[in-house]
Amino acid sequence: MSTTDFGAFPAVTGGAYAAPATNEQATAPERPAWSNMKAPDARSQQTAAVAITNGRRALKVFLANPNALFGTAFLALVIAVALLAPVLYPGDPLSMVGKPFLWPGQHPAFPLGTDSLGRDVLAGILHGSRISLFVGLMATALGLTFGVVVGAIAGYFSGWIDDLLVRLIEIFQTLPSFVLLVVLVAIVQPSATTVTLAIAVISWPTVARLTRAEFRAIREKDFVMAARSLGFGHGRIIVREILPNALPPIIVTSSVMVATAILMESALSFMGLGDPNVVSWGSMIGTGRELVRTAWYLTALPGLAIVFTVLALNLIGDGLNDALNPRFTQDR
Repeated sequence: MSTTDFGAFPAVTGGAYAAPATNEQATAPERPAWSNMKAPDARSQQTAAVAITNGRRALKVFLANPNALFGTAFLALVIAVALLAPVLYPGDPLSMVGKPFLWPGQHPAFPLGTDSLGRDVLAGILHGSRISLFVGLMATALGLTFGVVVGAIAGYFSGWIDDLLVRLIEIFQTLPSFVLLVVLVAIVQPSATTVTLAIAVISWPTVARLTRAEFRAIREKDFVMAARSLGFGHGRIIVREILPNALPPIIVTSSVMVATAILMESALSFMGLGDPNVVSWGSMIGTGRELVRTAWYLTALPGLAIVFTVLALNLIGDGLNDALNPRFTQDR
């Protein structure tokens, strides 16, 4: 066999044949290796679709609950009354505008009567709703923010950070909540702002412990491990991966926190530790407690406002629990 015959065979490299390149392979552009860059986008779209589906299911369950609808309607009425109070009664609700001890229905200008100083009871209830809702919502917002941050850090990182934050939570939880609230308000000048801050201080440990438990249960899930393998930072994993899955019990707790904050503010005002420059439901009850036998409506009417508002918030919390709890939504 001549030397030209060996040239007819393909070249051998490393003991294997190297296939001759075809025209299509020679002209085709070089394809880059799959870098898995589309995986986060696809996963985020899938997660968003699942979240929308779960949200619609939860809304459907919530709207099918008559107790939750009643609570929502009554709370919406209280919010509307609080917003319209300056329009309906533009004057100072603490001003003496009529004859003292007018009973409800006795005078058309004062549908709910007047107190011992001739102040309009209806005006006091309407303006008092503003203080109760302000303290309840703001104290809950502050307590939730601080509690979620502390609980998320403790539950996600674990180790000495978890131990340190848990000790901090336990210090606040070992102190009687209402006693600590009274001490904090008594130290500083009583006002709506200081009462709000004091209630937030005593309410955040519960949220922090709940958030920590949720983060500890979720941080080892498969989707969290996948996010770590894709190189996501701790902040993104906490905010975008774990926190949305830990929100349902926190949302349910927030409604109870608002009701508790309203009750605490009313108790402080009843004891004379509220803001003396504004009227609240608790201060109205405190003012009329000495006249229960002769003018019981002075305590009954603002008391009923507190009872129905707290009841509405508890009904909303029960409805949210039924809608957001997977054990209930799966049965539906």
